[in-house]
Amino acid sequence: MSPNFINTRRLTAFIIGLFSVWIAAASPLATLDHRSLTVHMLNHLLLMTVAAPLILAGMPILRNARLMHPVLCWLAGTATVIGWHVPAAFELALQSHWAHGVEAASFLLAGLLFWWPVVQPVIQPLSSVTTSPRWSMVLYLFLATLPCDILAAFLAFCNRLVYPHYRYATQLFSLSPMQDQQYAGALMWVWVTFAYLIPAVIITMQILSAREHAHLSAQAEAL
Repeated sequence: MSPNFINTRRLTAFIIGLFSVWIAAASPLATLDHRSLTVHMLNHLLLMTVAAPLILAGMPILRNARLMHPVLCWLAGTATVIGWHVPAAFELALQSHWAHGVEAASFLLAGLLFWWPVVQPVIQPLSSVTTSPRWSMVLYLFLATLPCDILAAFLAFCNRLVYPHYRYATQLFSLSPMQDQQYAGALMWVWVTFAYLIPAVIITMQILSAREHAHLSAQAEAL
C-alpha cells in the first residue's frame, strides 16, 4: 500500500471526524437535543464513538504515549459517560449554554482518550505506542460496554422519567417523553454494542491471523 494512499486515507478519516463533531455540536441536529433525549444521546454517541476515533486515525503518532495508560483512558471514557448522565449534571447542561459546551467538549476529549490505546497502534503498529499487549484491547472494549449497557437498560426500563426537562419539552415525531427516553436507551444499547464489539472482533481476528502467519513461517523455515 503506497504512502500517498495511506496519507489520503488518514486525511479523509480526520475530515470525516471533524464533520462528525460539527454534526453533533453545531449543526441543526445539535439544536434539537433540548427537545429530544434520543437526539441528545445521538450527539453524545457521535462525539465519542465516531468523531473521536476518526480524528485519532488521522492524527500523527503521539510520542508521549507512555503517559496515556489504557486504564486511565478507560476510566476517563467511562466516568464521562456516567457522570454527565447523572440527572443533576444532565439538567445543568440543558439549562446552561456554557455547561452544554463543556459537556460536548468533555465527551469528545474523553472519546479521544478512550480510543487512543485502540486506534494509535493500528496507525503505526511497529511503534511502541502502548505498553499493553494487543489482546488486552479486546477486554478493554468489552468491559467498556458494561457500564453503558447498564445505563442504557436503566433508561429503557426504569418506567420513570429520569430527566424532568423533557417532560415539558416539545417532543419530536409525536413521541411521549417516556417513549423518547426508552428510544434513547435502546439507541445507546445497540450503538455502543456495535461500536465497541466490532473493533474487538477485528482485533481478535488480526491476532489470530498473525499467530497463524507466524506458525506457517516457522514451519517453512523448519523445512
